[in-house]
Amino acid sequence: VDDGSTDGTVRLEEEYRGRVTWLSRTRGGVSAARNDGIRVSTAPWITFLDSDDRWLPGKLERQARYIRERPEVRIHQTEETWIRRGRRVNPRRRHMKREGAIFSESLELCLISPSAVAVARPLFDRHGLFDEDLPACEDYDLWLRITKDERVGLIPEAHVIRHGGHPDQLSSLHWGMDRFRLYSIVKLMALHGDELPDNYRVHALEIAIRKARILMEGSLKRGRTGFAGSLESLILSLEAEQYDIGECLFLLKEGVSKDG
Repeated sequence: VDDGSTDGTVRLEEEYRGRVTWLSRTRGGVSAARNDGIRVSTAPWITFLDSDDRWLPGKLERQARYIRERPEVRIHQTEETWIRRGRRVNPRRRHMKREGAIFSESLELCLISPSAVAVARPLFDRHGLFDEDLPACEDYDLWLRITKDERVGLIPEAHVIRHGGHPDQLSSLHWGMDRFRLYSIVKLMALHGDELPDNYRVHALEIAIRKARILMEGSLKRGRTGFAGSLESLILSLEAEQYDIGECLFLLKEGVSKDG
């Protein structure tokens, strides 16, 4: 999917014409691009490759073998090698990939990498696509919806090179990434809270309140009094176990002024 590139990517279409399906679209963001690709694909399994990552030879073959060996697992990922600013780095312990029921751990941060994952198509039919309203953390949002019901498999070998630290990375373009995660948790609770096991629901609420308080404290230190006030109101609603997606739309706004 060519999401409005201006770097000559279109030349690849000529090189691979007839071997791949090429979608060219006006720039709409990573979620819209991935969703377009999912909609036109016909395979029973979906994989992704972000523009700043690289698959190693044999990656898809290894995942195909895993699917044959573990047909009951409908989402799995491989390990990956991290490259940051041209140097290999080891992920922190909190970023280490897990397998099994990982919903609770996934509330803290994203534990599934798009370029390493393989997802059975029926999961998109059941849980929906990437949320195009989210400027970032759209993968975190989708994985929460899926992992509340699904166990995640793990291939313990690195089959992806993951590059980070460059200035156009989404995490570098947006301030306060946890506000997007907070939005995702509130949305999940509003739409699916009644479906969650008690331990999942309690943990999700605890994490949401903690993230909101940290964001509020940071906003007050930076003089964003209006934003902090909105967070305080949201915290009161969460403590009352009231989940309103409309109340947390302010979290998606980029241009927050000193009083905003």
